[in-house]
Amino acid sequence: MNTLTQNCGRFVHHSLLSSLLSRTVAYKSALSLENLYPNSSAKLITPAKPPVDPKEKFSGFIPIEELDITYSRSSGPGGQNVNKVNTKVDVRFKIESAKWINDDIKPKLLEKFKEKITKEGYLVFRSDLTRSQQLNLADCLEKIRCSIRNSLYEKPEPTPETEEKIRRRFERAARERLAIKRQRSDVKSSRQAPSVEM
Repeated sequence: MNTLTQNCGRFVHHSLLSSLLSRTVAYKSALSLENLYPNSSAKLITPAKPPVDPKEKFSGFIPIEELDITYSRSSGPGGQNVNKVNTKVDVRFKIESAKWINDDIKPKLLEKFKEKITKEGYLVFRSDLTRSQQLNLADCLEKIRCSIRNSLYEKPEPTPETEEKIRRRFERAARERLAIKRQRSDVKSSRQAPSVEM
């Protein structure tokens, strides 16, 4: 009986019990801090820069040291946690002095976000999507990546055949809209009582 113990009506072997207790079995989300920021402590640092592909204009690498990150109180529901924790994240950087952005991309970003750039020349991205500072920071970084990649995409010019198809589609839609209006007008006029002339 020395190698077995009775726990809640079950007999469990000591070695099995000790191995279960010594092992930490837990589910880790893909959005856990260890996966988002591998090998980092509470102080945020950028991991080693990946090798640069000369054909690629933007690799997705954003050095956190070159960003101005501020935290503030988040708005919206969240109970008392909203009043205690600074979870809203503001990430700002100057496009002209950003060394991690290709020089070909900078004019496109300046043109695309000219309404969002402050007087000091900072482009600002904000996030209060979650109640976690780290997840909101990750959301801001993803917004920056998407903005840069979208500025690289150039919309192809439509061919003359495509333009003709679009023109015909608009004409057909206008004819159908006028036909429905005419039909509706006829229905309403048929509901009116006949006018009697005296």
